Amino acid sequence: MVLVNNNITTMAEKSNTMIPVTKTTNGGEVILPPFTEDRKPQFPPIVSSYNDKIRPILDAVDKLRRLKVTQEGIPLPAIVVVGDQSSGKSSVLESLAGISLPRGQNICTRVPLIMRLQNHPDAVPELILEYQKKTVMIMEERQISDAIDKATVEIAGDNKGISNVPLTLVVKKNGVPNLTMIDLPGIARVAVGDQPENIYEQISDMIMEHIKPEESIILNVLDANVDFSTCESICMSRRVDSTGQRTLAVVTKSDQSPEGLHEKVMSNDVNIGLGYICVRNRIKDETYEEARIQEATLFQTHPFLSKMDKSIVGIPILAHRLVQIQSMIISKCLPDIVKKINERLNASVLELNKLPRILTSIPDAMAAFMQIVGSLKETFQKILIRGELEYDDKEMHCNARLAEMLDEFSEELHKSEKISENFLVEEMLVLEEANGIRLSFFLSHSAFLYLLKKKLTNISNLPISFLNKVWGYLEIVWVRVLMDHCENHPQILPSIKKASLNVMLRMKEKLVERVYEKIEREKVTDYTCDPDFIASWNKLMGKRDEFLRAIPNRNSFSMEGYGSIDITHLVSVPATKRDQAFDLKMRIMAYWKIVSRRIVDWIALELRFVIQKMVNKVMEKEIVNEVMMRGGGGGMEKMLDEPTPVAAKRERLQMSIGLLQESQQIIQQVMDAI
Repeated sequence: MVLVNNNITTMAEKSNTMIPVTKTTNGGEVILPPFTEDRKPQFPPIVSSYNDKIRPILDAVDKLRRLKVTQEGIPLPAIVVVGDQSSGKSSVLESLAGISLPRGQNICTRVPLIMRLQNHPDAVPELILEYQKKTVMIMEERQISDAIDKATVEIAGDNKGISNVPLTLVVKKNGVPNLTMIDLPGIARVAVGDQPENIYEQISDMIMEHIKPEESIILNVLDANVDFSTCESICMSRRVDSTGQRTLAVVTKSDQSPEGLHEKVMSNDVNIGLGYICVRNRIKDETYEEARIQEATLFQTHPFLSKMDKSIVGIPILAHRLVQIQSMIISKCLPDIVKKINERLNASVLELNKLPRILTSIPDAMAAFMQIVGSLKETFQKILIRGELEYDDKEMHCNARLAEMLDEFSEELHKSEKISENFLVEEMLVLEEANGIRLSFFLSHSAFLYLLKKKLTNISNLPISFLNKVWGYLEIVWVRVLMDHCENHPQILPSIKKASLNVMLRMKEKLVERVYEKIEREKVTDYTCDPDFIASWNKLMGKRDEFLRAIPNRNSFSMEGYGSIDITHLVSVPATKRDQAFDLKMRIMAYWKIVSRRIVDWIALELRFVIQKMVNKVMEKEIVNEVMMRGGGGGMEKMLDEPTPVAAKRERLQMSIGLLQESQQIIQQVMDAI
């Protein structure tokens, strides 16, 4: 659907009204804006077919704005009026609407003022002020300013502070353009009186919020007396619209600084993409009719201002230009608005459907509870037993993380086998203490067991540290899964969490106890049927000749995996004692490879066994007992009370769906009517 009529015509082409002229003092003629029969100035006429289309669409957009559909993430096209304090913003709006707005020193506009102008066929205007769900009918035009002041005080207080809560002024009046504009507070750099110290930041934030969306057209009101490049409003608009493609500038007070204004506008140093329109606003007690006559006279007779092209001067031209821009932006944005409303509505309905149904009876609660327990068990089976990648988060890829921790534990055990600087000294001392009345060339078994027990005692903390690390990880995983599955029923989460952690603690304690038993069992005797023991021992003993050759030369010798070993302290040690110590050392090293590997394998098997038992048999029973038995059945009753966060989310989604459905209907009615 195309909303922009490419055949919009100019005033001269389509107006059926006689264009009046008046004589100037020097005898020249000045073309005045056309008048209706009651002598009110007419704005440039808009083709009827175009007007018939744009008005209902503009009404629809205004209805969507009143519904606050923007809170649903759906931006609406808007003409946003910004300008420095006292730049003449309110005067421009007054001229467009033909009404009086609040005036005074400092900030006059303290809240966003949404002005909805609608060309009205009746001679008697309709004036309505809407704010905070209130509707105020204004009976006379002179009451508008007081009504806005009173509403502003209600919203923003009776000081000079500001608020982002909007007022909407509906002006249905004969001769006004069909426009909707948002007037924002003028930019004040310094707080005065009882204004907050950060008034500049507050106003800046409000302005940036309104002009940042790509759907916003920025109507930048500039005082002709100032350097445009220094205007704060220009700096703000350039931050969000660097190319100026959605910025239109209105230059006020043209009569006060006419010299050089034409060159200033034509040079466009501040990059205003939609161009400039220079105006003269009403002065003192002039009527709006008189002001338009004076404006037309000014731009046709003034020595400097008359040089300007007539397409960029005057309030009527501004009105016509704004209507064109408004139609352009609405036609551009409407398809996207429809799309976003549909998408947001579908997403909200889907999210609402995901919420748990409201439980009304104990059987309903029981069924929901058992579904939670079943889904918990299934998820744990997937991530802890079957190793499925249920989550995108790598931290939840449990089998891979457990394997990593097991590899780290195995590496720590391997690193515990170190060659001390005093190579063979401990072995020689142990052999000496284990000596007895027997043949000396037999290796002492008691010495071997003593050294083995000492090594096992030294590393006994490593398996426990490993289990603590594993269980800490499992608890994190377990709680996260519980939070995911109990999100909609947080009232029973504490009971399920308590039961789960109790089970995990008991299983861990039993496993730790078995690990201690395993370490003690390894201390009781030395045994293996693994042929790798003899192979490893033979390989290590193969270094014996190198070891013996290095001693008299006071050299070091190297062993694979242990680096260079200093042996200078063994030069004076008797050969028999030294040889027996070397043999004992190599036997311990060969056997320790078997023992450390056996410990790692055993703990890995036990860990898998305990996890499977916990998931498949113990956990479900413990959770059911905790919620239904030890809680006296109270857990089921708790499930009947919908949690406050879930109830709030349900209410929010229902309101969102209602708003979006109403928005859909508004758009559909407009499309059907066109």
